[in-house]
Order: sequence, then C-alpha cells, then structure tokens
Amino acid sequence: MTFKDLNLLPTIQSAIDQEGYTEPTPIQAQAIPHALEGKDVLGCAQTGTGKTAAFTIPILQLLSNQETTGGKRKISALILTPTRELAIQIGQSIAVYGRNTSIRHTVIFGGVKQHSQVNSLKNGVDILVATPGRLLDLMQQNYVKLNALQFFVLDEADRMLDMGFVHDVKRIIKVLPKERQSLFFSATMPKEIIKLSNEILISPVKVEVTPASTTAETVSQQVYFVDKENKRKLLAHLLKNEAIDRAIVFTRTKHGADRVAKTLTKANISAQAIHGNKSQNARQKALENFKNNQTRILVATDIAARGIDIDELTHMFNFELPNVAESYVHRIGRTGRAGGEGNAISFCDASEKPYLKSIEKLIGLSIEVVSDHPYPLMNEDVPAPSKNNSSNHRKPKNKQRHQRSYSKR
Repeated sequence: MTFKDLNLLPTIQSAIDQEGYTEPTPIQAQAIPHALEGKDVLGCAQTGTGKTAAFTIPILQLLSNQETTGGKRKISALILTPTRELAIQIGQSIAVYGRNTSIRHTVIFGGVKQHSQVNSLKNGVDILVATPGRLLDLMQQNYVKLNALQFFVLDEADRMLDMGFVHDVKRIIKVLPKERQSLFFSATMPKEIIKLSNEILISPVKVEVTPASTTAETVSQQVYFVDKENKRKLLAHLLKNEAIDRAIVFTRTKHGADRVAKTLTKANISAQAIHGNKSQNARQKALENFKNNQTRILVATDIAARGIDIDELTHMFNFELPNVAESYVHRIGRTGRAGGEGNAISFCDASEKPYLKSIEKLIGLSIEVVSDHPYPLMNEDVPAPSKNNSSNHRKPKNKQRHQRSYSKR
C-alpha cells in the first residue's frame, strides 16, 4: 500500500510527497482508512511507528472536506497528550501535513505564560492540541469552549495514566459532545487503559500492529549488573566509545538526571538534562541542541521522554531501571525507530533486580547480561526500594496540590 491508495485530498497528498513519504507505516495503513470512514479507533503500537500521522492526517482530511460557513472558527478537534514536548511535536506534524490546507491549529501547555496561547484561541482555531492541566485551566477561564467538537484524540493514553492524569482526562471527557468521533492511541494496553477506552469509544475498530508491551525487534537489549555508586563511572566508561554518536540516558528522578549530566560534563562529554523542573524554554533548547548534534548526551526522566522523536538515534541507556515495567517499553522506543537498528543498555544494581524481573516478564524476553566490564556488581545485600520512592511518582497530599502540580504541564 502507498499513501496514494488512501485517496487523500491533493492538498494533503502533496504535503506527504514533499516530506518524501510514499508508504504508510502499519499503524497508519490500518488506522487511517477506518478514521476516514468516521469510525472510533482503538490503536495500539510501539513508539516510533507513526501514530501521530495516523490521527492527524484523517482529521485534516475530514475537516478540509467540510464547508466553511464564515464567522469565528470553533474548535472542531481536540488532541489530548500528556507532555509539553509531545504536544509541540504533534503541532509540528499538523503544520507539516496541513501546510496546503486552510486548517488552523494551536498548541497549549503549562509551564509558560498563557497570553500568546489565549490570543491564538481568541483568533479561532480548528484543531487544539493540549496537555490536561493547561486545558482545564483555560476551560475554567472560559477561553476554551468544546461544544462544537467533532473529533477527540487521546494520545499516549498509558502515559496519561502513569502520570496521574486519568481524573483530569475524565473531567474533560464529561464536557465533550456525545456525538463525536474518538481516536484512542497507546503504546501499551494494560487493564486500566482498556477500561478507560471503553468509557470513551463507541464500537471501536481495534488496530494493533504489534503485541501490547513488546519491544522493537531491531533493538539490541543488554543489562550490566553494577553497584549503584559505580553507575556514573560505568556510563562515562561506555561513552568513551566514539561509535556512540548520540544517546539518551534515563534516570528515575530529576535530581538524578542533573547529577548524571554534571558528571558527564566533567568527563568532557557534552550532556544536558531535561525534566519537569526545567523551564519550557530550557527543555526546548536542550532538545534542539541534542537534535542538532550540539549536545551528545541527553539525560531525561520519563515525563520528558515522549516528545523526543529522532529517527537515527542508535543508543539508549537506562541509568536506573524504571520501577514501572511498561516505562521500559517506552524508554527503549526512543531508539530503533521506524524500523531502524537500536541499542538499549540498562544498568542494574542489587536493589533493582525485582524491576528487571518484572520487565523481562512483561516483554517476554531474557535480556542479555554483559559481565565483562570494569565495575561488576559486588554488593548483593541491598533491599529493593519502594515503588513510590521516585520524585516523579509522588502522590499529592491533597486535591489543591494535585491541581496546582498538573497545571504546569
């Protein structure tokens, strides 16, 4: 199948041609025809498989087919996504595929002043890309009205749940028109996500191009057993390999990300950290430096991971194993994208062995152990940490703090 077989409008097809794309990815080939027919879609596919185009292209086409009646534009499509980086990435995709149409879109997210976002909304938009906290905030201020909504997309649904946005999502869904087309996309499908999809979708077409919670076959996975205090030394040692052009290093905490970046910089390895405590401008600058090869290593927490979309990224390091097994799938999805080869290297200290066991059970694989390295694990008597000890997974003490913390995202 080619994109031309999808019978897209010339304006959209020409934009796709300009990008050099000829064949849709499996998730696009299966989801786009159903979405164009107006059906609800439940899509499951690994990160890096083209889910964004699978919902942006149909929405652009369906909106372009509608006759304009003049007057101020009303929000016809809402795309809800968990992080600022991913929201910006989706906005860029809409701009690319819709460059030859008259469709207007804007992106809203927390962490920045709302003035420019409010002005865009006042001018009228057709497609709104939003993170939950800022959307609810602007809805409460009466800047966002969704009574004319026709299309609703929930993207990275599993991450929404993992980040604690499920209640915000349900609040938003309550005010949406009952008559709408809904598209629900997720990289994994745990029971909680299936339950949420049942509340949103009506007789959906299920599109699953890879088994839920699997990792890309083109990604080589290895684990190094190492004492916690030697992890930074091991990382610096491995990064002496000049064949590693660029790499993402994942930590569980924001403080940990800063410490790793500082250590690498001292070792003359260019590195920058990206996490939720950084300002939006700082996060975007770090991403741009990384994409432009000005920074070799990007150290990130899971919250920042979803907006990192680089096709030729060959290496990913788990400096610390995630305490939620599904996050491992998302992390290694940053490499080996679009069918390319990738390398996922994990460090595991004694306390993290239960996490490794959970990950291997989830993905159905035994990860290759690399024992030939200068910092082998020596201390086996370390208790496993609590699953809730990460600064990125703290539960709010009260409702007021819950709303305040998420409004920044």
